[in-house]
Amino acid sequence: MHEVLTGWTAETLGGLTVALALFIWHWARRRRAGRPAAPIPSAAGVLRTYTLIGARAADGQPVHLPSGRPAGTVVTWSGPAGAEQFELTDGVLPDGTYAAERVGLYRP
Repeated sequence: MHEVLTGWTAETLGGLTVALALFIWHWARRRRAGRPAAPIPSAAGVLRTYTLIGARAADGQPVHLPSGRPAGTVVTWSGPAGAEQFELTDGVLPDGTYAAERVGLYRP
C-alpha cells in the first residue's frame, strides 16, 4: 500500500509541475508579445473622415466631416449655398478619406 501511495504522489506532483511550467511559459509568451492596440472608444466619436463630394467650404477647399456613424447614414451639412444632405459611404478616396455623396445627385 505504501508503494502505491508513494508512486501516485510522485506522478501527481510531476504532472502538476509540468502543468505549472506550461502555464508560466504561455503567460510569459503572451506578455512578451505585448497587447494589441486598443480600439478607438466609441465615446470619442471620430472613427472616419468623410469628404463631402461636390461641396466646397467658403475658402474653396473640400469639406471634410469626421464622423463615427456607419455607412448609409444621411447627414445634413449647412454650407454657404444652404443646407445639403449627404449619404456616408464605404468608398475610399485617394487621399484616404471616405466619400459622402449628395442624396439627390443620383436619385430621380
